[in-house]
Amino acid sequence: MQINKAKKIVIKLGSSTIVDNKGKFKKKWLLSLIQDIKQFRKNNQEIVIVSSGSIALGQSYLKIKNKKVKLQMSQAVASIGQIHLINEFQKLFEKNKIKIGQILITPDDTEQRRRALNARRTFENLFKLGAIPVVNENDTTATSEIKYGDNDRLAARVAQIVGADLLIILSDVDGLYKKISNKKSLIKEVNDVNENIFSLVDKKINIFGSGGMLTKLEAAKICMNAGCNMLIANGRNFNPIKKIISKKKYTWFKPKISNLDARKKWIISSLSSFAKIYIDQGASRALKSGKSLLSAGITKVAGNFKKGDNIIIVDNNNIHIARALSSFTSDEINKIKGLQSNQIENILGYATKSEIVHKDDIVVL
Repeated sequence: MQINKAKKIVIKLGSSTIVDNKGKFKKKWLLSLIQDIKQFRKNNQEIVIVSSGSIALGQSYLKIKNKKVKLQMSQAVASIGQIHLINEFQKLFEKNKIKIGQILITPDDTEQRRRALNARRTFENLFKLGAIPVVNENDTTATSEIKYGDNDRLAARVAQIVGADLLIILSDVDGLYKKISNKKSLIKEVNDVNENIFSLVDKKINIFGSGGMLTKLEAAKICMNAGCNMLIANGRNFNPIKKIISKKKYTWFKPKISNLDARKKWIISSLSSFAKIYIDQGASRALKSGKSLLSAGITKVAGNFKKGDNIIIVDNNNIHIARALSSFTSDEINKIKGLQSNQIENILGYATKSEIVHKDDIVVL
């Protein structure tokens, strides 16, 4: 896909692109990006911006020199920095006669289906109003248990929810390299984010960033599963998108051909799934042939979860074979695993569904 042919584009701005080493907002850089965005809008392309930088700006304003502050303090710092961030955006976009709308998102807004649909409607209405949504994680209320912790995966989840064709991650690197020490070994195209790709990751991050290449690869997996293109490119140049198009210097992650509907794309792109249901060989075969998961085929449950939570289904070879939404709690499944469906009501003491996970709520990996 060519960038100028994408109908809906999410642009993720890393902290290092929007804030300099002294913690100052890069006004001239953002003005140059806005010039690129104006060209997209002339082509009737819809744009979403996911921006980092609120904590860095807050630290600069408060003259906090320690770059890594504790979570509780970072929430307060973010609440101050977020005002500065969105004010800078508003002034510079308004100068170019472009309206923006701020959207603060927590993981619950993307991981709960009803809230994800509400978020999607907000995005769509902003597009109708001719405004560009500017998104950030709501750092002011998020806890360590419910944080994204990085804006790369947040951007990927936003791209999936709005049905974007392309996510552009602007970072401080040109892309993914075969060898970290060799800047001439840029990988141009990735078709599968596998163990070999993850082995190329440099674990270091910059002083303001909370992610690094690892979270970008996790973002790529979300995009590729959702049928969305993603590219990582250097955003430190002025007119960064124009430079990317002219120089073709980036790593492009090509989406998998996906016939999934929007609901199943949402299921497979979940970030929150650590709970697992282990199943036997017969149940594994049934799932792969498009059937529901019944209690008789379940051998073990790991983690605590509620009805409707996203879980991972694991076969007897310890291979993740599906993501799904459970129709039962983990406590209920522990009581009825391995039993026939007609025994469930007697064991639980109340009438329920017969399927632990309905086939419509299963996405085979």
